[in-house]
Amino acid sequence: MSPCHILAVDAMGGDAAPEAIIAGLEIAAERQPLARFLIFGDEARIAPLLAKTKRLKNQSTLRHAGDVVTGDMRPTAALRLRDSSMRRAIDAVLNDEAAGVISAGNTGALLALSKIVLKTLKGIDRPAMAAIGPSAKGDVVMLDLGLNVVYDARNLVEFALMGEIFARIVLGLPRPSFGLLNIGSEEGKGDEILRAAAASLRESPIGGQFYGFIEGHDIAAGTVDVVVTDGFTGNVALKTGEGALKLVGDLLKRVFNSGPLAKAGYVLARGGLKRLREWLDPRRYNGAMLLGLNGVVVKSHGGTDAEGFAHAVDVALDMISNDFNSRIAEGLAAMDSAILSAIPGDTSEASTHG
Repeated sequence: MSPCHILAVDAMGGDAAPEAIIAGLEIAAERQPLARFLIFGDEARIAPLLAKTKRLKNQSTLRHAGDVVTGDMRPTAALRLRDSSMRRAIDAVLNDEAAGVISAGNTGALLALSKIVLKTLKGIDRPAMAAIGPSAKGDVVMLDLGLNVVYDARNLVEFALMGEIFARIVLGLPRPSFGLLNIGSEEGKGDEILRAAAASLRESPIGGQFYGFIEGHDIAAGTVDVVVTDGFTGNVALKTGEGALKLVGDLLKRVFNSGPLAKAGYVLARGGLKRLREWLDPRRYNGAMLLGLNGVVVKSHGGTDAEGFAHAVDVALDMISNDFNSRIAEGLAAMDSAILSAIPGDTSEASTHG
């Protein structure tokens, strides 16, 4: 079995682990019969669940891991647990037993372990966290979402390159557009870092796809396919958007429960509301990707159900089957070395937030 077709799984991470994890893997196994899964966790709990599956038991290997990285554990403490299901799954990628890893566990621990154990790809200064969300024109990719709060212009150029490749692979867009999130769309807006990154991107091989500066409202409008920003701004924008979607859902419930006429209106609008729920279903967008590491790393939301976890697995397998990291290497090679070397740099350490 080739490692390029194998996904390592932390089966003990998440609110409903390992039951939701195994159920999600079963869904993914049915959709992707060529996939193979290397599952790490408590054998006594997982083996009976695996035995009840139809496809997964024939597409997986279970390895016992004695420790669990809990949701409230500090990354430094997680680093000391050498036999945790999360660490063992990441080690499988390091040892070329798997091409990627997925976990619904502690975000800070997963990021810290992945960065320290796997390290960044050659030519990538810092990894970035990316995710897919809804917009008026379809799905949109956004990065960085919280990994780097200290950054420089070269980091933003690398984020743009990785985001563009990711959108091509996962969203199937032949020439995805991308923009730099800024306080205004005018060319002179923003600080020196943003302006330097924009100048470099315009001169790059993917410059024809560079929209320029975009503002916060452009994210939901779908002005571009890929939104590029620093980790602090991206994390705030992401959580603001999640809160706004939840507010819309709550307000709709209040409106349609406000009286007999409103309830009758719900009956008439039920078909359209069902499509709206499907479009905004958070399970469709489950799975944040840590781009720029030596291996595919996907973080599933800890509270997701089996369907949501299966979606995150699908994303991870798409990245593996399309050899995402080789695509990044090719993209970097295509970049003019003079362009990259001319970008103002910053030797500050990146910050990681869980």
